[in-house]
Amino acid sequence: MHILFLSHYFPPEGNAPASRVHACARRWVEQGHKVTVITCAPNVPGGVVYPGYRNRLVQREVIDGITVIRVWTLLAANQGTMKRVLNFLSFMVGATCNGLFRRRPDVLVATSPQFFCGWAGLVLAKLKRVPFVLEIRDLWPESILAVGARLPRPALRLLEWMEQRMYRGCDRLVTVGQGYHDRLLGKGVPAGKMSIIMNGVDTGLFQPRDPDAAFLEQWGLTDRFVCSYVGTIGMACGLDVVLAAARRLKAEGNTRVVFLLVGDGAARARLQEEAKSGQLDNIVFTGRQDKALIPDFLAASQACLVHLRDTELFSTVMPSKIFEAAGMARPIIIGVRGQATDIVLEAGAGLAMAPESVDDLLAALEILVADPARARSMGEAGRAHVCAHYERNRLADTYLALLEETAKG
Repeated sequence: MHILFLSHYFPPEGNAPASRVHACARRWVEQGHKVTVITCAPNVPGGVVYPGYRNRLVQREVIDGITVIRVWTLLAANQGTMKRVLNFLSFMVGATCNGLFRRRPDVLVATSPQFFCGWAGLVLAKLKRVPFVLEIRDLWPESILAVGARLPRPALRLLEWMEQRMYRGCDRLVTVGQGYHDRLLGKGVPAGKMSIIMNGVDTGLFQPRDPDAAFLEQWGLTDRFVCSYVGTIGMACGLDVVLAAARRLKAEGNTRVVFLLVGDGAARARLQEEAKSGQLDNIVFTGRQDKALIPDFLAASQACLVHLRDTELFSTVMPSKIFEAAGMARPIIIGVRGQATDIVLEAGAGLAMAPESVDDLLAALEILVADPARARSMGEAGRAHVCAHYERNRLADTYLALLEETAKG
């Protein structure tokens, strides 16, 4: 088959959508299929193009056998509503126009986030008369409202109409978790039209190993109990809870525990400034890091925090960082309601906390610090669970079978 995949994000960006698309596409190429990805110049989260790239009208490269077409977009940092919407709209236009000049694929896939990428897929699939698979990793417009952004009522109604039209127009809809599936059922999407293909992990890349002593020294982590958060530090993450926990630990004279925040995003500069003004030397901010270094940061951790703000919508979210932490056999402190917590607890892979609860976070840390054997057992259980159920190549094979069925249908 020739698979055309539209994704706003792609490596060298290291966020969850980019990693998932790359892993699936690489697997499909290995199995003899042609995959073309239309994306934009790598620039998240700061809106600044990465070294070695330019924001050109069109640029082409090959990554792991995948043909990657990058189109021009109006760049914007991962913060603010209107600039990001314009960024998303410019990608929709660029991806649609460029896709018209690509060889007709056997099946077209478009993934959210962001919302308008899905619309580019819908328009392009209709114009080229090809089957269309829509992947939902984010629900618009609810996800905008959930982080406190405001939209004029006419804009909100337009987005709701576009959302329903997109769901009706796809041939198949793929979600990454049961929460999304159930919410889409409530929006009238037929169950028979949907499939769940979870996030997963490359268990060869993310595997247990001891931390590197020089790496620990580089980041000031030697002889500390490291609780890491690895991922986008955005408005949805609710990481004010980490600052509050760090303040309390410092007030108590606890110098053993250190929080390691790996990544960048709309909230990072504010959190870092507050930590600096509060003299919270028990928080380390690394800024954006190359995806290849993420296993090193996880290896340096004794616990991994997975956390989102306490909103009803986020109970549908399935963070990919769960699977990477478990793949490294690190115990997880999970502060996300819904299926994400169910998976961690059923696997025996960590401890649950109520989102945004400082008391719960500190209680979980106290347990893990006091009982290294229990922490190690949780990590081992998590590793066994993801290897059995969430190995990324097997999930990509399941996805491929669905694409083959859709292309034939």
